[in-house]
Amino acid sequence: MPDMCLAQDPDADALLTRSPLALLIGMVLDQQIPLEKAFRGPLVLAERIGDLDAARIADYDEDALVAAFATPPALHRFPKAMAARVQELCRQLVASYDGDAAHVWTTARDGNELLRRVRGLPGFGEQKARIFVALLGKQLGVRPRGWREAAGTFGKAGSHLSVADIVDAESLGRVRAYKQQMKSAAKASA
Repeated sequence: MPDMCLAQDPDADALLTRSPLALLIGMVLDQQIPLEKAFRGPLVLAERIGDLDAARIADYDEDALVAAFATPPALHRFPKAMAARVQELCRQLVASYDGDAAHVWTTARDGNELLRRVRGLPGFGEQKARIFVALLGKQLGVRPRGWREAAGTFGKAGSHLSVADIVDAESLGRVRAYKQQMKSAAKASA
């Protein structure tokens, strides 16, 4: 399986590819900042606190975690809120999935259960959960029965709607163009 291309940085993308927790953290951070920065965030966090481990982050001193997020360059424009969200994500992974982020998807019986599990994670609303299900199916081969239906329009083959469809710089440009088109349409109708 080739490395993901979400961060557009070889080291960060390699971490996203091999670490399910890094991928979840990147997805949580993908809000109100450029997506490359969001998905580079897990690598920067690992450089600042050490290996990414859900149990370790769940128990990490909250102030120290905020400091790791806020140290320039900050991991997110809202470092305190995102540090808390990532820590809550890790706490839920420990409580519900034995601290193994991959168990969110490797043990799901079907697409509906997978969507329900992802939607139940801190930082994942309906749309982000569907995008993540599409990302899992399209790029990681996680395809329980009904995954495309659970992903909704984001699961459509050949689409360029979200991070699920970014496999290189060209597809990143196509996703950006689609998002810009959606923003322009929303402004026009407002």
